[in-house]
Amino acid sequence: MDAGPETAGTANGADAEAPADAGASDTGAAGQEQALDGAGGEASAGQTAGDRATEATAEPPGPRSDGAGSETTTGQPDGDDADGDSADGDSADGDSAAGQVSEAEAEQAAQRLVRERIERRKAEKQAPIDAGAKLSGTAADLLAAVRAVESGEKPTATVFGDPGPAPRRPAPEPVHRPRPVPAEPASGTAGPAPETVQAVRRVLAEGGAPEALAAQTAVLLGEEAEEALRADPWQLLRVAGVRPEQADGFARALLGAACGPDDERRGRAITVWLLEQAALAGHTALELPRLTATLAQRGVPDPDAAVQSTLAEGEALAFQDALEETGAHPGNATNPTNPVDATGEAEAEGTDEGEERPVRVLIGLERYALAEESLADGLARLVNSAPKQDGSAADWEQAAALAQGCAADLIRAVTDHGLVLHTGGEAALAEPAALLHAAHALGLRAWAAAHGPLGRDRFAALLGDLPSATRSPGPTVPDGAVPAGPAVVTVAGLLTGAEGPGRDSDGALDLDLLVVLDAPQLDVEAGALLAESLPDGARLVLAGDPAVLWSAGPGRIFADLLAARICPQIASRRPDPGPLGELVSGIGIGELGQVEAPGKEVVIVPVRDAGEAVHRTVQLVADSVPRAIGVPAEETQVITPGHGGAAGTRALNAALKERLNPGPGRFGGFDPGDRVAYSPAPGRVVPGRVVKADADGLHLSCAGEAVVVPKERVERSVRHGWALTAHQAVGGRWPAVVVVLPGDAAQALSRPWVYTAFGRAARHLSVVHGVEQTLPRAVAEVPAKPRTTRLPVLLQPQVPAAG
Repeated sequence: MDAGPETAGTANGADAEAPADAGASDTGAAGQEQALDGAGGEASAGQTAGDRATEATAEPPGPRSDGAGSETTTGQPDGDDADGDSADGDSADGDSAAGQVSEAEAEQAAQRLVRERIERRKAEKQAPIDAGAKLSGTAADLLAAVRAVESGEKPTATVFGDPGPAPRRPAPEPVHRPRPVPAEPASGTAGPAPETVQAVRRVLAEGGAPEALAAQTAVLLGEEAEEALRADPWQLLRVAGVRPEQADGFARALLGAACGPDDERRGRAITVWLLEQAALAGHTALELPRLTATLAQRGVPDPDAAVQSTLAEGEALAFQDALEETGAHPGNATNPTNPVDATGEAEAEGTDEGEERPVRVLIGLERYALAEESLADGLARLVNSAPKQDGSAADWEQAAALAQGCAADLIRAVTDHGLVLHTGGEAALAEPAALLHAAHALGLRAWAAAHGPLGRDRFAALLGDLPSATRSPGPTVPDGAVPAGPAVVTVAGLLTGAEGPGRDSDGALDLDLLVVLDAPQLDVEAGALLAESLPDGARLVLAGDPAVLWSAGPGRIFADLLAARICPQIASRRPDPGPLGELVSGIGIGELGQVEAPGKEVVIVPVRDAGEAVHRTVQLVADSVPRAIGVPAEETQVITPGHGGAAGTRALNAALKERLNPGPGRFGGFDPGDRVAYSPAPGRVVPGRVVKADADGLHLSCAGEAVVVPKERVERSVRHGWALTAHQAVGGRWPAVVVVLPGDAAQALSRPWVYTAFGRAARHLSVVHGVEQTLPRAVAEVPAKPRTTRLPVLLQPQVPAAG
């Protein structure tokens, strides 16, 4: 049983060892021989132009062998943890040495806000609501059918009938409504009582489960954890890292002959577990046929009954969503041929009244379902509301005239619209920066929010570097007062109040314009809280590169909005410069061609096996890149597809530590000076360094903040950070990057993965290449795997069709 630091259900595409390729690599590029100083066998190479793609995500869970007779679960794409290295969502916060709220505290407070918002949404949804939302239409029929089956009034076979048409929800009125007020970040999290943990430890030992799971289990199941496990041993599946076959063994040990594969408790637990695994893979819900088929693969004898039982117990929700048909109105694609208004009357145009609309039945966990609904409501409010008029139309036009190219287009779009999308690569960030300065000059309270501290600091430097012609002069203010120009924060810090403008008396963010950078990294829960927190009349700009990997959490907000076309979209025409820009943009359109790299901007290092890949990587980071490129080791980032395997992050970090900061690892494998990746909450990674260790825990310096990780949390939330996965590296950018592609990484590669990994390099990229033709094939033929989300269906009925 896996009780280690990986997020439960993460794919082991790179963790499972595959035979290393014995041949020399072929990049598919016609590169010249041009060795880096000190690293033999390295040839410069490159690949061409373009600028768009989407990311690959893992399929919903299914059985898979990990080479040891047990099944590994699916989760994040590319075999990594999708930067959620903490095994539980309550990783400890570190106290700031300056007494300020740390990134970790901000993350944890954001998690609490999400839970509080969900509780409020649950309370608001006690009564039935319109179709497309919680338990209405066919979804309500499903639950009614469950109860009929339980009472014997209806045979099981009739439960999953064809769903009927669903009424369309009208667009909400743009009214001012109460906003969530952030909770005060806590400096620590109270754990379960020692006697509770001890009682759980006894039950786990009795069932043959690792006693190390006791604390996690007690946190999840509460004070009655012992009784809950004895009554339903499959509750152990709620613990991160536990797989169904392990929970089955635990149940057999506790229940004996009373345990069987057809146990209703088992069916419910595996249903919920599969939905949780689907969320790790990015889905907010699963289609009913897909869910029942996967339940059958997991050895559930009656998948339909398992789903019914799960719905009846309120552990999941059922939904019906209308499907788009050919010929449907392009601006209202989710209302197909027989739309029904709020009174249930069929509209005249399209088809006859008696014709049925095609729909799909989805099953999802409540937390993600309610978050997605809340997100749709908030976005529709922005689209349907007139933005606050700060400055005249002539003032806005003058600001646009001072800008150049797409920056002017962006300013004009924001003038009259509450929601605007902006797409582009690294160079395109200059356009939202120009918008922020123009808005500030017009008197708007303008802020930007980045995915993490690396993106925040990088964009803050860009704001300061803009030419004076595009910047607001701004009033002179004393130190400690409101900033003279626009400022940038992290999304978590903004939502919790640890950074940014704070909130007004209604609980809304005290701002007029918010530009969210790295928008593809927003999941539905963070996105919902952000949309709910914006005041009426505010403007929201979502900016990002649609070709990078999607969010670690469920949902694909940015891609869904781009496809929905419900608001202005400004596509930057500003290409990223140099050979690296040409290489990465070419990957974005599926081309891995040749680029000229006279300054050794791109270097290919062929390797025969994983052992040579590790050796070459250490040589590049410690010797070749510093000497030939002038980038020191501490500014070079290694990226590889997965944590496991002979050339995964664990093996690479061990080798790099031995070379760059050798030591005995006195505190959980760490020594002062170690480079680390700290995960304050699932889906977040903050780079840092170890300062010291004492009785309080492991002291880190992360993005300029002092963080203390308690001893019991270190194993789950701190990793060595010389080598990261691509998901962990999203939002960051380093002067030099070494991407390691050993032979056993072939199955993990996709166009978005390669685009993201290669795009983290600002000056130099070395590719340790052992996958032969798999790399160009992945770029050309392996685009994003789809995620099942409900946002387009929920959003479209609330937004007027384009005229």
